[in-house]
Amino acid sequence: MTKKIDQKQNFLKGIIKDNPVFIMLLGMCPTLGVTSSAFNGLGMGVATLFVLLMSNIVVSLIKTQIPSKVRIPAFIIIIASFVTIVEMVLEAFIPFLYEQLGIFIPLIVVNCLILGRAESFASKNNLWSSIVDALGMGIGFIIALTVLGATREILGSGSIFEMKFVSEDANTFILFILPPGAFIALAYLSVLFNKISIKTIS
Repeated sequence: MTKKIDQKQNFLKGIIKDNPVFIMLLGMCPTLGVTSSAFNGLGMGVATLFVLLMSNIVVSLIKTQIPSKVRIPAFIIIIASFVTIVEMVLEAFIPFLYEQLGIFIPLIVVNCLILGRAESFASKNNLWSSIVDALGMGIGFIIALTVLGATREILGSGSIFEMKFVSEDANTFILFILPPGAFIALAYLSVLFNKISIKTIS
């Protein structure tokens, strides 16, 4: 019973208490760079979740075989392998999303969220715990990027997932789909999320 409770807390931690974007402020490069729409945010979030999950699994399985002196380079090679898979799959099957995300796909390799979880968690815990940790952090990352992208798209374009709900001549806050809008939206959403998470935890 205790183990199940611990695993549940480990899973929820990445979504609420230690949300990688709104609480820990990790992975800011893709967070601010690609979230001009909800679709882009969701796509980057799912791609990151896949890489995070698979790298956590591999690191947890071979952690005893990696010499401590080369563990960081080894982790980066593992992460880069899965990023290459994601890049090839997106280019082959979802070319529109591949073009939208652009350079931010290979930059997943150096996302401090993924490398940090490999180093601080997967390399020190068993396979199941590493999977739960990756799912929690990855889903938290997806939620954050999708919400941020949706907020910016609604305010800046009057649409959600590229579906217009206002007329073409309606006034929108074009600032929110520009780079400065990413910082403004992130700041307000972080404050809101922190208030919600504090109430949830208490």
